[in-house]
Amino acid sequence: MDEQAKIVSCPACGAKNRVPAAKTGAAGKRPVCGRCKTPLPVGAKAGKATEVTDADFANKVLASPVPVMVDCWAPWCGPCRTVGPVVDALAAEWGQRVAIFKLNVDNNPATASRYNISGIPTLLFFKAGKEVDRLVGAAPRSQMEARLKSLG
Repeated sequence: MDEQAKIVSCPACGAKNRVPAAKTGAAGKRPVCGRCKTPLPVGAKAGKATEVTDADFANKVLASPVPVMVDCWAPWCGPCRTVGPVVDALAAEWGQRVAIFKLNVDNNPATASRYNISGIPTLLFFKAGKEVDRLVGAAPRSQMEARLKSLG
């Protein structure tokens, strides 16, 4: 296999796709799945939840055209560090159907206060700009996936 290519899993159908390095970062060259033609998650943030702040929460989360999951966390929190890789894995798998964000509650107290985040990790689930569900504590992946599925 070409050393300048990487294997990317399709978030929609799960097919493995070989993506040339030239298509992973070039503007205007967005690779698609060979099986179902869904755009593939590539680039620096591929496969990871996107950071969100007090300043851009409304634009990124509340105005999102797709359902959203927000992981409210802090760097000093052990359970948050346990949940973090699971959230990133879900971002890689669900990235085309659900927007997944991470909110550092220490750096963004206004949003944490607005949504009454009193324990972390807390996962907030939004649909059409409204909070529809939340999950507090280090929940197993199966519970997170069930909540994502319920967002439809």
